[in-house]
Amino acid sequence: MASKYNAQKIDLHILTSINSGTYKTWDKLMLGTSQSVYGLMPLSFASSMASAYYQHDEKQIRNAWRSGANLLLAGGITTGLKYVVNRPRPFITYPNDIKQRDKGVGPYSFPSGHTTFAFAMATNLSLSYKKWYITVPAYAYASLVGYSRMRLGVHYPSDVLCGALIGIGSGFLVWRLDEWFLAKHK
Repeated sequence: MASKYNAQKIDLHILTSINSGTYKTWDKLMLGTSQSVYGLMPLSFASSMASAYYQHDEKQIRNAWRSGANLLLAGGITTGLKYVVNRPRPFITYPNDIKQRDKGVGPYSFPSGHTTFAFAMATNLSLSYKKWYITVPAYAYASLVGYSRMRLGVHYPSDVLCGALIGIGSGFLVWRLDEWFLAKHK
């Protein structure tokens, strides 16, 4: 029990340092970054699928389908965990310490769905293209999304970390399962 309390204390300490202060321009940028995930998610899938079909590239068509499967799996895991864990948002639990800057959120905090999807998209890109100049900006964007969720006061660092792990892990799982399936059915 003591270790759980200490972990929560560390989580809250990190969150309050990220969430403190008011910087209107920065906070607007963080809100925009955060909100961009749900627009980029279908766009990333649709554009990779359209590009692959236009180029008649069978490998990229398969990668686009893997990307879509990863987004579905990651979203399912994250949504399921939110309702199993039922962790209240930090601004609800600590209203005097945490400032809520994103008003359009549900009641549950763990794990971060925005972060999950951002890291799932970054993993999709890195596994599809395997180029550092695609992978590095994709993960930098995903990391900024995770940071933005804390800056906006709607997630603890542990919510963001778990979201990142789900997004990355589900991507590798989908890719490996599909490779195994292809090898089995040659």
